[in-house]
Amino acid sequence: MSDRIQVSRHGGVADVRLNRPEKMNALDPSMFAALATTSEELAADPSLRCVVLSGEGRSFCAGLDFGSFQGMTDREADHGAEVEPALPEGRITHRGQQAVYGWTEMPVPVIAAVHGHALGGGIQLALGADIRIVAPDAKLSVLEIRWGLVPDMTGTQALVNLVGLDVAKELTFTGRTVSGTEAVELGLCTRVAEDPHGEAMTLASEIAAKSPDAIRAAKRLFATAPKDSLAQGFANERREIGRLIGSPNQIEQVTSFFEKRDPVFVDPD
Repeated sequence: MSDRIQVSRHGGVADVRLNRPEKMNALDPSMFAALATTSEELAADPSLRCVVLSGEGRSFCAGLDFGSFQGMTDREADHGAEVEPALPEGRITHRGQQAVYGWTEMPVPVIAAVHGHALGGGIQLALGADIRIVAPDAKLSVLEIRWGLVPDMTGTQALVNLVGLDVAKELTFTGRTVSGTEAVELGLCTRVAEDPHGEAMTLASEIAAKSPDAIRAAKRLFATAPKDSLAQGFANERREIGRLIGSPNQIEQVTSFFEKRDPVFVDPD
């Protein structure tokens, strides 16, 4: 893994931290690559139960590092290269989108712990998580309009799903900054905490203590629910519950509850 990202493990919980504090974890090419690679490596680990995503230093992520990208664009223009290559085979995302979408498609829950600034690409990265715990005085903004741009790291899809079309448009058209408290009121974030990282780690440990099969199944159901018809959604529920009932981890969840002990689960296949 790149030095742009630090990962430590606490049992089944991966504590993932953006590690560019001197730049408020701004997104440069190395950070984009590290985010995509780290999510891919963690997703392949069957012992993973939950992820906490945060930033070192004063902020979660201040958005795009324009200096590094301007230099890259100038060099690529000199050599006649495209700034953004074609989509990799089998992917619906390019590099910048995958830096966010890799966390969205993670098979286990991802909790973003947001403090300081989450601007532009930074707020889009937070929106790629399943749950967002935010400091009350954090500053969040869909900032791209300031630079004459639009959100292009899966942010338009996530915004509409979370806050509705009208609020998504207002935030995108104005680029206004909202506090952590208002972000929760709008539905951008899940809840406020004075110590977002500590709260996120506590929640992650609670999730990690549940049956990993059931947690992964629930995430699959919620991932497709907004797009599926009612009939398909109900069919998906029947399929997932059919796989769970009587499975080793489901039996262990019930047995450990009645025996008043911690469950011992096997890793998902």
